[in-house]
Amino acid sequence: MSSAEGLGANSAGVATRAGAASLPTIADLIECTKPGITRMVTITALVGFVLAALGAWGGVWSAAPGSAWGTLDVLVSLVGCVLGTAFSAAGANALNMWSEHARDACMERTASRPIPSGRVSPRTAFWLGTGLSTIGVVGLWLVCGPLASLISLACVVTYLLLYTPMKVASPLSTLVGAIPGALPPLIGWYAVGHALSAGAAAGGSWLASPIGHAGGWALFGLMFVWQMPHFMAIAWKYREHYEAGGYRVLSVGDATGARTAASMLRWTLLLLPATLLPALAMPGLLGGVTIVAATLTGLGFLWLVLEFGRERTAKRAKAVFLASIAHLPLLLLVMVGEAGVRVLLGL
Repeated sequence: MSSAEGLGANSAGVATRAGAASLPTIADLIECTKPGITRMVTITALVGFVLAALGAWGGVWSAAPGSAWGTLDVLVSLVGCVLGTAFSAAGANALNMWSEHARDACMERTASRPIPSGRVSPRTAFWLGTGLSTIGVVGLWLVCGPLASLISLACVVTYLLLYTPMKVASPLSTLVGAIPGALPPLIGWYAVGHALSAGAAAGGSWLASPIGHAGGWALFGLMFVWQMPHFMAIAWKYREHYEAGGYRVLSVGDATGARTAASMLRWTLLLLPATLLPALAMPGLLGGVTIVAATLTGLGFLWLVLEFGRERTAKRAKAVFLASIAHLPLLLLVMVGEAGVRVLLGL
């Protein structure tokens, strides 16, 4: 049986099982939202919020009317940012799972997901995703301002209408998919900008930000580059699964891993300066601690990528993937920690 025939057969089977599914449990619905990815998206938005807020409190943003930003404004903006981002990300993930459920059924690593396994019907997943993403985007508009909301909407649209269909057409889809993964810090960043403008009763265009743009976009650059070796590692480890699902990622057909290793190395070399971007863009908040941490973690990650290039095995690919998962949260934690200490001590 060909891949196309297998996909068709599996699709029919999924439709039959899903159509006969009983009412899904709360756990099934949560699984539809890919909670691990939703959590990471929300955390990166929160990092953008915290760094922008610390810059305002510390007087780093000279144009930021920090004295007009009260505790209530902070809390409302913070809650709105976290919940709005989480809802919109969860909705986008559920819609992605809905759109790809037939292909998920063809891959061993995804066949047990709620829709292919028949625990959640495609219709339920569609309306769950539509409802959550709408609540998230609208909530962000009402609480955190139009710019934060539009960035969230851009994440949803890019993820679903560009990245998802491109995955079966071109390996360049990985570049497109990195965009919605890199935008969330800007949601938090501009949520703070909106709160500052509102607190000061500032007029003018909502496109303007009293905290500038460089810091938020430096976080975007870091997130964008980081995703490339992160995804390539898991895509090569599961290359046969992706091929069975009909996805055209770089690793499909790369039996030796040579192409994947070369591309992974290029992006990892670019990741070294990308991790330094936030320190260069926010010198009043970040400095030596972040630079040292970025350099050491970056070199450690580079070593693992070089090891994968030397010995292209599933074990080495998994090591790179796991290291990438540790690398980003550790670096973001260092950034927030250094910024917080600098502001508290007035450094």
